[in-house]
Order: sequence, then C-alpha cells, then structure tokens
Amino acid sequence: MTTDQLDDEAVAPAPRGGARPRVVLGVSGGIAAYKACELLRRLTESGHDVTVVPTAAALEFVGAPTWAALSGKPVAADVWSSVHEVPHVRIGQEADLVVVAPATADLMAKAAHGLADDLLTSTLLTARCPVVFAPAMHTEMWEHPATVANVATLRQRGAVVIEPAEGRLTGKDTGKGRLPEAVEIFEIATQVLARGQSAPDLAGRHVVVSAGGTREYLDPVRFLGNRSSGLQGYALATAAAARGAEVTLVAANVSLPDPAGVKVLHVESTAQLGEAVVSAAASADAVVMAAAPADFRPMTVAGTKIKKAEDGSSPAIELTQNADILAGLSQSRSRPGQVVVGFAAETGDDSGTVLEHARAKLARQGCDLLVVNDVSGGAVFGSTENDGVILDADGAVTTVGRGSKSVLAHVIWDHVVARWA
Repeated sequence: MTTDQLDDEAVAPAPRGGARPRVVLGVSGGIAAYKACELLRRLTESGHDVTVVPTAAALEFVGAPTWAALSGKPVAADVWSSVHEVPHVRIGQEADLVVVAPATADLMAKAAHGLADDLLTSTLLTARCPVVFAPAMHTEMWEHPATVANVATLRQRGAVVIEPAEGRLTGKDTGKGRLPEAVEIFEIATQVLARGQSAPDLAGRHVVVSAGGTREYLDPVRFLGNRSSGLQGYALATAAAARGAEVTLVAANVSLPDPAGVKVLHVESTAQLGEAVVSAAASADAVVMAAAPADFRPMTVAGTKIKKAEDGSSPAIELTQNADILAGLSQSRSRPGQVVVGFAAETGDDSGTVLEHARAKLARQGCDLLVVNDVSGGAVFGSTENDGVILDADGAVTTVGRGSKSVLAHVIWDHVVARWA
C-alpha cells in the first residue's frame, strides 16, 4: 500500500524565476471580441502579465486604446511596430500561455496550416507553451468540414480547442458557435497554465461525469433529495476540458452555469440520471460518478399535494430501492479499457470507520477507483474546497489534502490516465 500527500501545489503555476505568468491574449475579428475585454480584466486582476495581440479585423470591433488601457501595454497587430525588438518571434518565445478568444474560423485555418501573415499568427508559430483556442462563429461555419478538419489538426498538435457554447449568435441566429463566457474561458486557461502541459493528456478521449443530487418526488411539491451541490462534478468536467477531453456532463438539479466546452445533459430523478449516464458511457473512455443519486424512491407518487391529517397523524410512505448505477456501469462496461470512478460520501458509525465502509463499497460495486469523502457534520456539501482519499482497486491509497475542488479533480484525472497506461 502506498500513500501520497497532495495539496494545492499539485497544480500551482510555475512561472519563470518567480515572475508573473506571461499570457498572450490573441483576439481575432469577430463580434465577440468585446467579450475578450472581460477575460483580459480577469487575467490582469489575478496577477498575470498579459500582452494583447489583436488581428487587424479585431481592431474594427474593439480599438487599440481599449486593449492598451486594460493591459497596461502598447498594442500592435502587425509585425512592423517596434521591429528592433522582433515582436513576431519574441512574444511567442516568452509566453507561458497563449489564449485566442475569440478564435474565428479564419484564424484557426491559418493556425492549422502554419500561415503567418500578421503578429498573432506569427506568435502562434513561435510559441512553445500551451495554446488555448476559444472559437466563436456561426453554426454553419463551425460545422463546415474545413473547420472540423482544422480543429482536429490543432487538437492533434496539442492545442486545447474549447467547444463553443450554444445560444444567440449575430443577428437573429441561434445555435452552436457562441463564445463561452469569459469566466469559463478564464477557468480553463488558468488550469492549463497551472499544469504547464505542452500536450493535453486527455486529448482524443471521451469522458462522462455526473454531478449533483437526484430528486424522488412524493407528490407534485415534495421530494426526497440530498445536499449535493454539483460543485465537485463541475470541477471534474472543467478540469477534463482543460486537459483536452470531449466531456459529457450529466447534471442533476444543479444551479450552476454550464462549464465551457462541455456537453451538459440536465436530469432530475435517479432513473433519468442512470439512463443518461449509461447512454453516454457507450462511447466513453472513462465515467466518473460524482453525482449523489437517491438510494430510495417512494413506491407511489401522489398526483396531488399530500394534505395534513386533521387528527395529526402522519402518512405512511413506503420506499423501494433504486438501481445501483455505479455497480451497473462497473459490471457491464461498454468499452474495453473503460475506467469507472465512483464517489462515496461516508460517515463512521458503530459498524465501521469511514474508510472501512468505503472499502466495502469499492469491493461491492467493482469500480476501478473510489473517491471517499468524510461528510460527518455536513462537511464538503456546497463548499468550494474538498479533501478526500482515493482508493484504487489494486489496493493503493492516495490522500488528497484540503484544497480547491479543482485540485482534487486533477488528481482524480491523473489516476484515470495512469489506469489507461
């Protein structure tokens, strides 16, 4: 048995010589360029040294004075400004991260084919750091075979290309192609920067994550549920997207914005959760069951609100057990080599400790990894921080110290990647 201690340092940035991390924010010519101002603000206010490199078309939407004022640096789009400093080479060489938001179909086509006709495309050719593209364009452009091929090429070379969001586009059009919100791009970008990876280790993988807590209705008003907020599942989905995965997130009763670059399926009951997860798992390389499905449901659901009895008596509610989704996934794997990860929210009692109950669950359900949370006194629920113990089916134990839920998420994905290896 081995025990590893991990904490926030597992994903802490490592800028050169302790200096502020150097980020290049590339902005290409789309109407969503104005949203990059919010991304720039988040990057600068969180301590990053940001150089904005817009294209000439981007300056038609947001002028150079805006970028200069927000970044505190002069802004140029061509290779002729400050030629003595060789900016078309130097900017990319010195960068710790390049983020292009928005990334138009034209910009990604140039990047995929190695064209360098302005400062931004030249920077992309010289950069040897992680690169994140946040596409924004009309649905037809995103779905065009040329764009599909260019995105595949960029991902194959190690770039993180975030899936665009769905919603209102330019004019009256709606569909897939909307730039994700700045806070979501910021979250992925900073996680990519923190890991300092040159090639995302989940690229080419499809992963399924469940999050939140299911509800089992007693009547049209009342339900049986639990306190799961979905924060850990959403952290897992965001971390997987930052590491290049195609992510399907099955969310049960979660009041959180959809993560950028993630396909989200919203469900309510345990049966709906199981159906959605099993369906998505058919093409998945890994399934992480971070949701908290209700173990029981009422035998019958009242069609109208259950009224109080005048004599003060309480209604008898008969429960039946729900199917065990995790055990079913573990026993009937849809793909060879598929890794199944479960979660156990445990409290100790007279029959055993938290870890004793967890080990019994791991053996009973047959998953590869089990993430154990001690929830005595309501710990973990609704908090942005978490700690836990990861039990491996081969007997290894990893203790993860208190930190953000993103820290635990990345440790879990590290274990999944090790399982594939």
